[in-house]
Amino acid sequence: MAYYRQGQEPKREQFRRYLEKAGVVDSLTSVLVALYEHPERPSNALEYVKQHLGASGQMCPDTEALQQEVSDLRQKCARLAQENKDLKTKLQHYEPVSENGATAD
Repeated sequence: MAYYRQGQEPKREQFRRYLEKAGVVDSLTSVLVALYEHPERPSNALEYVKQHLGASGQMCPDTEALQQEVSDLRQKCARLAQENKDLKTKLQHYEPVSENGATAD
C-alpha cells in the first residue's frame, strides 16, 4: 500500500504545480475568500462561485469580439427600424390605407 501512495505523489505534485502555473489556484482562492468575507451567505454557494469565477478572470478575446459585434448589430437594427418607420410613413403619404387596413389599389 505504501508503494502505491509513493507512485501517486509525483503525479499529484505535478498536477498541483500545473494548477498553480495556470492561475487556477489563485482564482479559486480569491473567489473562496470573497465568499468567506461576504456579509450574508448566499443561498447557493456553488452558483456564487460560478458567477465570480467567470467575472474574476480576464475576458477572452473571442468574448470581446462577440460583445463588439452584438453592439454593432444592435445599432444597425435600430437604424433599420428607424428607416423602416420612415419608409412606412412615406408609403402612407402616397398610398392611403383603407378602413380594413389594406392599401387601396
